[in-house]
Amino acid sequence: MGTETQPSEQPWADIAPDAARRLVTAAVEAFAERGYHATTTRDIAGRAGMSPAALYIHYKTKEELLYQISSVGHRLSLRILQEAAASDGSPAERLATAVRSFVSWHAERHTTARVVQYELGALGEEHYVEIVGLRREVDTVMRSIIQDGVDAGDFDVPDVPGTTLAALSLCIDVARWFNPEGRRGPEDVGELYADLVLRMVGGAGKP
Repeated sequence: MGTETQPSEQPWADIAPDAARRLVTAAVEAFAERGYHATTTRDIAGRAGMSPAALYIHYKTKEELLYQISSVGHRLSLRILQEAAASDGSPAERLATAVRSFVSWHAERHTTARVVQYELGALGEEHYVEIVGLRREVDTVMRSIIQDGVDAGDFDVPDVPGTTLAALSLCIDVARWFNPEGRRGPEDVGELYADLVLRMVGGAGKP
């Protein structure tokens, strides 16, 4: 498995103390490599250079670790889209910025993003409901940009909700296949996908 590139924003920077941050980092690696259900707390503690007993000082359960990862990851990706939606420019410019940033984040943090996006079903009911709420906010922000383009006459989109789902699915899937040793870097993939989504809405060449 490739190592994540290091973007300017570290997703776990606000987690303290250092031991808790190390456990989250280790959990991301283990969940991405083995899957949530196949990973044990012993696996996570070992990767963090700690004993299983030390893990429980910071996280009561394995699911609590997954929730921490999922919450931080979803809030960061939501903020990326919100900033793009609030930026100046035409709907096409804002959509291109949103897709470019969203895709680049999923490529830069492909290991983290894979856990965030594909281990949702392992969350407990209360945590699941909260994270689904964040995912709805992500959908709402992307949909609002596309709807702005339709309202302005810039986009030709008969089905805004369906197109929003398709665009987000395209962006998120980058976390599944991105290879940091491949010929395209995160920014290259972001540019490519921004162009693809603009073509999808009939707005190619307008930013």
